[in-house]
Amino acid sequence: MKKILKFVAIGILVIVVGAQFIRPTKNNTNDQTKHFSTLYPLPDSIEAILRVACYDCHSNNTRYPWYSEIQPVGWWLNGHIQDGKHDLNFSEFASYRIRRQYRKLQQVSDLVEANEMPLPAYTIIHKDAILTQQQKQLLSAWVKSTRDSIAVHTPADSLKQPQRRP
Repeated sequence: MKKILKFVAIGILVIVVGAQFIRPTKNNTNDQTKHFSTLYPLPDSIEAILRVACYDCHSNNTRYPWYSEIQPVGWWLNGHIQDGKHDLNFSEFASYRIRRQYRKLQQVSDLVEANEMPLPAYTIIHKDAILTQQQKQLLSAWVKSTRDSIAVHTPADSLKQPQRRP
């Protein structure tokens, strides 16, 4: 029985050590050509909020903590980052259709106001990402202003979700 346990323990150790050599690609690029700020004004105060509370998962520039180098934690974090970028990527925002930009901005405001973003799992470790009521109000006002600007410069039917035919 001891031989089997020793064999199993060695097998698990080999798998854990081997896993350290299989790493996800880092989410870091300096390409800002499609960044949100290329289309819309981004005040420094809003940029600071987004950088601390949003960009790690919703941009192409993630600040990686030390524990991201330990697998399978790195894989788990990479999955969160990929999911976040799929939902909203500020680094690719300018490539979105205008209707999607308009809708995504409203979702930012709604999710922040509902305390659904940043994710609680993220704010457990990143205490600086917990938004104050003042930061939430500032972000919501900025979203409203940006959406109003889009609405003024875009035909209304371009911003509505098309009706699906039965």
